[in-house]
Amino acid sequence: MSPENLYQEALIARKNAHAPYSQFLVGAALVTDKSDRIFSGCNIENLSFGATICAERTAIVKAISEFPGSKVKELALVTDAKNHDSPCGLCLQVMSEFCNAETPVHLCNLNGIQRTVFFKELMPFQFDNQLIDRQL
Repeated sequence: MSPENLYQEALIARKNAHAPYSQFLVGAALVTDKSDRIFSGCNIENLSFGATICAERTAIVKAISEFPGSKVKELALVTDAKNHDSPCGLCLQVMSEFCNAETPVHLCNLNGIQRTVFFKELMPFQFDNQLIDRQL
C-alpha cells in the first residue's frame, strides 16, 4: 500500500468528521497485516467530551473488529494544521496495542504527507505487556 493511497483515504474520511464543538476535522487511514483493505475513520465528538473518539481509534476499531488479532502495518493521520499534528496520548496508547515500534505513521495536512515517523518515535516508552511482565 502506498503512503499516498492512505493519505487520500484519510483525507476523504476527514470530510465525515463530526466536530461541532472544536471544528477540528481529523481523518485517519490504515492497513493491517491481515488485510490489504484500507480502514479509515474520522473523529466523532460528543458534548460529553470523554465520549469523543478520535479518527485513529475509529479506524483501529473498524479494522480489529473485522480482522481480530491484526496489527497495523501503516497509518496516515490528516488534520488541517499548518505543518502536521500527532496523535493524542490516548490514541498513542491504543495504537501501542496494535502497532509495533517500526510501524510507519504518516503525519499529514491538507497539502499532503508532511512527515513520516516510526511509532517508536511518537511513543518511545510505551506501556505494554513487556512493561507489565517486568513489574511482576
